Amino acid sequence: MFRRHKIAPVGTNTIKNQGYSYRLKDVLERFAFDNVCKLAFNVDPGCLAGDGSGECEFMQAFEEATTLTLERFMYVLPFLWKVKKFLCIGSEKRLRESIKIVHDFANNIIRLRLEDKSSKNYQDLLSRFISSYDINDVDFLRDVVVNVILAGRDTTSSGLSWFFWLLSLNPNVVSKIRSEVDQIRKRAGKQVGDNFDFDDLKEMNYLHGAISESLRLYPPVPANLMVCLEDDVLPDRTQVKKDWLIGYHTYTMGRMESIWGKDCLEFRPERWLDENGLFKPESPFRLPVFHAGPRTCLGKEMAYIQMKSIVACVVEEFDLDVLGKQTRPEPLLSITLRIKGGLHVKVKALNTNQCCGYP
Repeated sequence: MFRRHKIAPVGTNTIKNQGYSYRLKDVLERFAFDNVCKLAFNVDPGCLAGDGSGECEFMQAFEEATTLTLERFMYVLPFLWKVKKFLCIGSEKRLRESIKIVHDFANNIIRLRLEDKSSKNYQDLLSRFISSYDINDVDFLRDVVVNVILAGRDTTSSGLSWFFWLLSLNPNVVSKIRSEVDQIRKRAGKQVGDNFDFDDLKEMNYLHGAISESLRLYPPVPANLMVCLEDDVLPDRTQVKKDWLIGYHTYTMGRMESIWGKDCLEFRPERWLDENGLFKPESPFRLPVFHAGPRTCLGKEMAYIQMKSIVACVVEEFDLDVLGKQTRPEPLLSITLRIKGGLHVKVKALNTNQCCGYP
């Protein structure tokens, strides 16, 4: 569950610095990295330490490794990166060094966990794999947790960054979210600052719709590419051959008038609600933000829980004013749809006597 105490000191320190321009995207990325590492192998790397500006070698290496891997696809002559890899020079040398840091960090944790006889009592993914499947292969376990971190780090922070920008443009949506959160708090008999439990979050239908609408317009993974393993025929009778590359563009699908109507470019959370105000899911094949069918993302529900927790905490206690919000942020060339240069905001506490539940 969302660890509210992790982000509270960041908000407190920010408000003390009046007029301070705050890079929200960076904080969300660090927060997501800490959370997903805790989920993967019950370790908090402490990237969101103190005032939120802390970083760790593991996160820096992880970031560089993913960036350099993506750059391989940008070569005009693809064989060049293979030559650099063979000679261990330039970007390929840095990639090798970054991967070594990531692997050493993960391997050390895995070996200690395998030696820990009480690990079966832990709830993190690594411990579950060890206890449930009796797996002792360090390389296999490392690949599992690294894949989870890769899938959960940038996607959540990217989705939230675009969402907060959209909220800054739509104060009426913010008001509706605050009203919904306030009603749920009162119904549950909780005070501002108390953590939301799963049932509380499940009742936040409007917030769920607002996040879904943001993901429609700005999906964290804007496109996907796959390789056909053997000759096949698609449902529309298109023939595809073995080794062909097949891609779909989630970003484009979310903006198609033929799918979403004439208001497809508008941010309208109500399109995800029924006449009773309850969340109305759409077919994942219309908008495969979390993929669809057998390959539906295993972390879909966890992503929604995390995003709803963070948004509910922030909007009920802070006003976030995105600087230059009338100009759409420039996307960063990356595996995920990140915001280039960060999302600069000014933060104002709605209640000056309390910040994220802490006096």
